[in-house]
Amino acid sequence: MDKVTAGRDQLGDFAPKFAELNDDILFGEVWSREEQLSARDRSIITVTALMAGGVLDSSLKFHIQNAKNHGVTKEEMAEVLTHAAFYAGWPKAWAAFRFAKEIYEV
Repeated sequence: MDKVTAGRDQLGDFAPKFAELNDDILFGEVWSREEQLSARDRSIITVTALMAGGVLDSSLKFHIQNAKNHGVTKEEMAEVLTHAAFYAGWPKAWAAFRFAKEIYEV
């Protein structure tokens, strides 16, 4: 997995400890545990959790792109979002689908 520096890039000066935890622990240690759970599966879980939690911003867009990069197909993403819609909420699914459509149509 590529080294993530988003925390440091966006918040390094303002919240250096948060940036460190984001980049080194979350994306460095947790995401790298591929023997326990693949990056592809982690991407699906993350997209679903963000959608369910109502995080319908650039974070969700990033993680949909990340899921695509980890091999989640357009058809699989559509199925994930459709399934999650019944548990997380229809309007949240609409928002997630807007990002997914933009990402997968490139």
